[in-house]
Amino acid sequence: MSAAPDTAVLEEAAGWLVRFQSETLSAADRAAFERWRGRSAAHAAAWARVEDMLRSFGQVPPELGARTLRQLDRPGRRQALRGVAGLLLLLGPAAWLAWRELPWHEWSADARTATGEQRRMQLADGTRLLLNTATAVDIQYTAEQRVIWLRAGEILLTTGKDPAPVHRPFIVRTAQGSVQALGTRFMVRDERDGIRVAVFEGAVAIRPAASDARRVLRAGQQTVFDAERIEPESAADAAQVSWEDGMLAARNWRLADLVAELARYRRGFLRCDPAVAELRVSGAFPLNDTDAGLRLLEKTLPVRIQRMTPYWVTVAAR
Repeated sequence: MSAAPDTAVLEEAAGWLVRFQSETLSAADRAAFERWRGRSAAHAAAWARVEDMLRSFGQVPPELGARTLRQLDRPGRRQALRGVAGLLLLLGPAAWLAWRELPWHEWSADARTATGEQRRMQLADGTRLLLNTATAVDIQYTAEQRVIWLRAGEILLTTGKDPAPVHRPFIVRTAQGSVQALGTRFMVRDERDGIRVAVFEGAVAIRPAASDARRVLRAGQQTVFDAERIEPESAADAAQVSWEDGMLAARNWRLADLVAELARYRRGFLRCDPAVAELRVSGAFPLNDTDAGLRLLEKTLPVRIQRMTPYWVTVAAR
């Protein structure tokens, strides 16, 4: 059995990972990568660890993977590369045992979905709850209130008529603040830097966690808020929740925005070359087969799909 790659080789593999994420590689660069990978069994094994890590990122909270990679662009890049190399060392034959021992794998969310998965639920009061990709929620119904804690991801709710004899407010809580339903159908999405709320029926009341501000959002309106402020409202579009029907509906979107949205539904990393980021695109894309959507882009736009691995894909200029 061949020896495991040492830390120095794993750091080189981490460096290639960063380059694939942050820049568009030329044909010469890709040839250099292939030479590097073919230099020895240790180099090939190191890159196999990278692929294992990409697959594993589809099984851990998306915020963890994103945070790890964002660190690679900071001044302490060398230290971060060593951290990724350490992670690659972890992802050996015992990788899944290690993941099981980490606390995020044991998160006690009452309901959650994996990357690309959706889940429909009907709660005790008749509320219909739909969890989108990579979502986690806790459900806390008491004698005083009905609370959905959005831990990560995106939910679509149609509130039911509470059978309790005493009125219990229906509240979605997030790290940034709360959204109280006023008899409604609405969407709440955690966008990391803020919470997006769109109302399709009825109204909601938004309260940031660290502010006395309060705003009522009505049907046809949306906004984004964080712990301190609420942005001005804009028009909500029913296409925002086309994912409810397993589709992503784009209307004159930037290609970069479409690719970023498709990336939420697939494991690994999907990125858009800045050279084609501003191309405009409209269409309906199936969320259960994002590769089909990428093939459609290739047919209708001057782009090509570069696949370094099944878990590392770039939409680049043709």
